[in-house]
Amino acid sequence: MYLEIITPDKKVFAGEVEAAQFPGTNGSFEVLNSHAPLISTMESGRIRITTKQGQEFFIVDGGVVEVLNNKIIVLAESVSE
Repeated sequence: MYLEIITPDKKVFAGEVEAAQFPGTNGSFEVLNSHAPLISTMESGRIRITTKQGQEFFIVDGGVVEVLNNKIIVLAESVSE
């Protein structure tokens, strides 16, 4: 899957991932390959991504996640690593 994490200032992450976990407004959720189309809001919390190299974490202050055709776009208010 391809993941982009974008803030109003910059592109924080762009690349291939095997899995991604998000702090959804109604609870944490994980996206895997061939996930059904989805749009969800996020609350402040941690995004965990799994790549071939291992895991990375990003702290977000809310935003929106869109999943469509193995592409994930995260529009975050702000991100820290």
